[in-house]
Amino acid sequence: MWARRFVGNLLNSRTPFAAAPASRMLTPVKQQTRNLGNLQPRRRKYKKAQKGRVPVRVGGSTKGNYLAFGDYGLRVKDGLRLSAKTITAIHAMLRRKLKAIKGLQIWLRVFPDIPVTTKGTEVRMGKGKGAFDYWACRVPRDKVIFEMSGPSLNTELAKEAMRQAGFKMGVATEFVERNQATAQPKKSELPKTCLPFQHAK
Repeated sequence: MWARRFVGNLLNSRTPFAAAPASRMLTPVKQQTRNLGNLQPRRRKYKKAQKGRVPVRVGGSTKGNYLAFGDYGLRVKDGLRLSAKTITAIHAMLRRKLKAIKGLQIWLRVFPDIPVTTKGTEVRMGKGKGAFDYWACRVPRDKVIFEMSGPSLNTELAKEAMRQAGFKMGVATEFVERNQATAQPKKSELPKTCLPFQHAK
C-alpha cells in the first residue's frame, strides 16, 4: 500500500519537460582561418610517424599539377620533403615582395602534417625513437606549391617573386601562368590514370 502511494506522489510531483532557454541553445561555430605562422595539424592519432618516402606517381595521376585558384603559381620539378618553417618563410617573402599590390591573395596548396623526429649526434642505437622536431609534408614532382592573384598583379612582378621563392625550395622550380594548358580541367577532361586490363596472350 505504501509503495503505491509513494509511486503516485512521485508521478504527481514531476513537471512536464520545458524547452531550454534561447541562451542555452547551440550557436553555429564561426569558421576559423589558419595562421601561416603556426602551420601544424590540430590533432593527430599518433604523435610520431615513420620516415616514409616522397611519392612517385607511376599511375599517371595529375592531382595538384594544375592552377585551381590563382593566376600564377610555383611548381616543383623534383619531389621533396618541405618543412613548415620553409613554407612560412616563403609566404612571408612573397608578402614582403608584393606588399604594394592591393587585394593580393596567396593560396598554399600543401600542408605540413607529418611529424619529423631527430636524435642527437653520436647517440648509440636503440632507446626508442627520437623526439619530435618539426612538421613537414611530402611533395611529389610537378605539384603546384603556391598560387597567387591580384587585381594589379602583372606577370613580371609575379615571375620575379616566384623566382626568389624558388631559391628557398632546394629543388628546381618553374613559374606557371594560367592558360588553357595549366588551368584545372574538368573531371571528364582528365586523362585516364590507368590502362585497361588486358589478358595475357
